[in-house]
Amino acid sequence: MLDESLLDTPEALSEADRRGLLRGAAEAGARVRTAARHAVEAGVNDLKPDGRPRAVLIAGPGAAATHVADLLGTLAGAGSPVTRLAPTGVAPAAGALRWELPGWAGSVDLLLIATPDGTEPGLSLLADQAYRRGCTVVAVAPAGTPLFEAVEGAHGLFVPLATAPYEQDTSLTASAPGVLWALLTPLLAILDRTGLLTAPPETLEKIAGRLDHIAERCGPAIATYSNPAKTLASELADALPVIWTEGTSAGPAGRRFAAALAELSGRPSVVSELPEALAAHSTLLAGPLAAGADPDDFFRDRVEQDPALRARVVLLRDRPIGGLSAAPAARDLALGHDTPISELEPEPGGEIETLAELIAVTDFAAVYLALVSGA
Repeated sequence: MLDESLLDTPEALSEADRRGLLRGAAEAGARVRTAARHAVEAGVNDLKPDGRPRAVLIAGPGAAATHVADLLGTLAGAGSPVTRLAPTGVAPAAGALRWELPGWAGSVDLLLIATPDGTEPGLSLLADQAYRRGCTVVAVAPAGTPLFEAVEGAHGLFVPLATAPYEQDTSLTASAPGVLWALLTPLLAILDRTGLLTAPPETLEKIAGRLDHIAERCGPAIATYSNPAKTLASELADALPVIWTEGTSAGPAGRRFAAALAELSGRPSVVSELPEALAAHSTLLAGPLAAGADPDDFFRDRVEQDPALRARVVLLRDRPIGGLSAAPAARDLALGHDTPISELEPEPGGEIETLAELIAVTDFAAVYLALVSGA
């Protein structure tokens, strides 16, 4: 059961935040600035690539690397050569994971390694394999880890992970807000230099400013009625989030939200992009999870009985392609099955800024759900 009264008790939220999740979300803008500075100090702005790479390969463990690859691939465009290298192994542990380059990878390709750990032997072996193939290697990882030595041996570029003091003695959660921006920001700068996307220093500062703005709107001291993240967390209490996205940038934000809900708060969800979501989830909304599926639910003893899990649509919207929108049809489908709907749409801005806003609000919501549900 979710204790909604905790949402408007900042002291209780702070006490429950043993993993520093709220601080990570609140300091996302500062993390972008620190990561951008680390990239400059590592020499990213001095790079003079000989044209665009044929392919960009991204390797790293868990949700963090998955989100980074998803975001970079989306921002680089539909014809992007960005590919994530999925690991193999018997367990999701640093010593068990292994990565392999595709057989075609060579001197015209770029390998990006993103990890909040840096002790994975498999990533060190991958850096060595890339060096032998002639691939350029760039890594973002904690300083002083074995991966630093491996990248140095491969004559690659190493950018130290931007960490906060309170994270030094704890394991970094892959879906934690600070981890995402610490890994993503230097890689945005790298791909800007290669010409695959546009993310100059002024754009990174705009991202940081947008994240600061969301932290002010969604912070623990802001009451639920005027806090979009707390409102969304409250609306998702005892609900199965059915996450629908519209617009190119909203897709990775929705997938990140689903992963954060699972990892941070232990909540299942389903995610799909409009307009395909209308067909993919129409049977789900017509089934027993729909809010109006059980007419006897009105007479349920709400003190003695646990609430039934009911679907709630969460619509994340960015600018629809060509001005066409499936949002009206989405609302009709949801409300036609007595399923409530929550909507988030970012303020106007550049593509990376609006994407950052959607991620930031949903990150805060996932954190609030984790804290008030005792996860």
